[in-house]
Amino acid sequence: MERISKMQGESTRIGAYKCYQCRKPFTVKIGTIFEGSKVPMRLWLQAMYLIAGSKKGISSNQLHRILGVTLKTAWFMSHRIREAMRSNDMAPFGGNGGAVEIDETFIGQLKGVPKRRAFHHKMKVLALIDRDTRQARTMVIDDVNAKTLMPLVMQNVAREARVMTDEHSGYRDVKHHFAAHGTTSHGRGEYVNLEDRSIHSNTVEGYFSIFKRGMKGVYQHCGEQHLHRYLAEYEFRYNNRSGLGIEDSERSDRLLMGIIGKRLTYQTASARA
Repeated sequence: MERISKMQGESTRIGAYKCYQCRKPFTVKIGTIFEGSKVPMRLWLQAMYLIAGSKKGISSNQLHRILGVTLKTAWFMSHRIREAMRSNDMAPFGGNGGAVEIDETFIGQLKGVPKRRAFHHKMKVLALIDRDTRQARTMVIDDVNAKTLMPLVMQNVAREARVMTDEHSGYRDVKHHFAAHGTTSHGRGEYVNLEDRSIHSNTVEGYFSIFKRGMKGVYQHCGEQHLHRYLAEYEFRYNNRSGLGIEDSERSDRLLMGIIGKRLTYQTASARA
């Protein structure tokens, strides 16, 4: 856009501009999570600060009470903010030859799937943690077999990395593709390899404990279509946590940097992903 000026006449409103190239009006909210929202910016910023600063999350009911907006508005604001938390960084972990921990977990209930033993009726999550950068990456997965897990591991982990997992058979081919593959047998009560104490997946297990405490204690229920956004929320806070020297104000500033290009309509947020 070469030139912009404030709109004149009856359509003039605070913050509105018109592009002389395309002749269309716009505001600074266009193309961000704030587009189309009538909620005052002061309430948006408060909500972002609260969600960014709550280690285990903050429910829509709590936002509704604090901000004085309707429960429906609070729910929608929360999902827009989670969308801003979603990372676009897909650089492989362990690129410096460091250790990458990988594990999967189960949570909630799949819609329309009868409850039965084992994990078939539950939602499935894969997490990777780079020990050197102390960053996490999470994703929703359809199954926990090698056919599902290995392509994701290959895509997200550098070949020179040392991969740490439990004894799950889905990782049996890891040793053929990476510098090293260390395993522990949780089934036998082994959580740290006694010969090489660097071999464990305790970091990613700790990450899952924070995630599950928040999901069960704060949010209590999550539909499958929304799980990827809750994962983005916990991943963002973990990757911008106090242990890395990032406090609430800076974490909120980093969240603001993610608002561009991530508009989310109510219909999209409510629909099945």
